Amino acid sequence: MIVQKEVQNFDLAIEEAYGFAEAVRVADTIYISGQTAFSPEGRIEGEGDMAAQMRQAYANIGALLARYDASFDNVVEEVLFVTDVAAAGAVAREVRGEVYGERFAVASSLIGVQALGAPQLLIEIRCTARV
Repeated sequence: MIVQKEVQNFDLAIEEAYGFAEAVRVADTIYISGQTAFSPEGRIEGEGDMAAQMRQAYANIGALLARYDASFDNVVEEVLFVTDVAAAGAVAREVRGEVYGERFAVASSLIGVQALGAPQLLIEIRCTARV
């Protein structure tokens, strides 16, 4: 059986170089690859600033969800990979509140890691949405 996949990308060099899709929809589920502070133009936003990088990652997720006519209301699970758990914890409530509102109806994990795909990156957010 062949699985029907609807793939979305930002057309960045890293997508081809590393070999991945930014998002894949299969039936009623959207899988979004780890999003970072890379803007859709390929720049790292908010160098050294966890809140700014978290906002950019969520902005990328929002843009990908919109391509499937979905929003953060459709997100059922997220995983945040961070290089500094304390820094992420200090800003997560505020930034995530901007994204999800006052009601956090999403399963979430925060995982500390030694490094991400580029030395300037502080956070990567992966999520799953249902439509």
